[in-house]
Amino acid sequence: MNGPNLVRRVAGAVLAVAVFGFLSTLTPAQGKVRPVARTEPPRAGPEPRPAAPPKPPPPDCARAKCLALTFDDGPAESTAELLDILAARKVRATFFIVGENAARHPELVRRELEAGHEIADHSYTHADLGRASKKKIMAELTRTQDAIRRASGVTPVLLRPPYGSTSERLTKITRELGMAQVLWTVDPLDWEHRDTAYVEKRVLKAARPGYIVLMHDIHPTSVRAVPKIIDRLAAEGYVFVTVPELFGGRLTPGKEYVQRNSGDPQGLP
Repeated sequence: MNGPNLVRRVAGAVLAVAVFGFLSTLTPAQGKVRPVARTEPPRAGPEPRPAAPPKPPPPDCARAKCLALTFDDGPAESTAELLDILAARKVRATFFIVGENAARHPELVRRELEAGHEIADHSYTHADLGRASKKKIMAELTRTQDAIRRASGVTPVLLRPPYGSTSERLTKITRELGMAQVLWTVDPLDWEHRDTAYVEKRVLKAARPGYIVLMHDIHPTSVRAVPKIIDRLAAEGYVFVTVPELFGGRLTPGKEYVQRNSGDPQGLP
């Protein structure tokens, strides 16, 4: 083999090796190679949360023996014990809150709301609203509304005038503010008689279907009366409801409510 032919063959072999080496470094996109499908399983997402069970409808107080337990003047330290008692018995009540106490204990106001209780206005300083001027009434009510709203995020639509003292002026203002006035049917005078057995006896003797019971959660003696009151009346077939539930959820702003007296039958089987 002559020299020139040998050189050409060697050069061709070197060129071929270089070309094949270059092709082997191409990426799939450059070499148009089909990607291989992955066989690993897809990642599992978070399991869906189970839906919360629907709340049972409130009782029909035209047929059930409904009774509304209400508590005034709190919240106070004894309110926490009362909330434990109500939670253990699955009873909801209505709390008429003094605004300055809501400002002191916002955590208890929030706890009342979270437990499903009705939160209502009882003035800011426990003032006699029936004798107050328009300016005084507005200040007492709006300051309490603000304190409760800051603590819980809700604005009450019920008012219990301290001492049950009302007037035409107060009725007009509550109508404008969209608030119904709630009084009571049963008063065990627990603010005067700090005696648990006395309070129990008074409430149990006076309770009737459709009535509103007034007590004070600021008095430990009253709080300690609640378990026996609930247990005894529940054994007699009573159902405990909030004030709006007692009246079917329909309360007229400005109107006074003392008991369920709409003419509907109550306590029937």
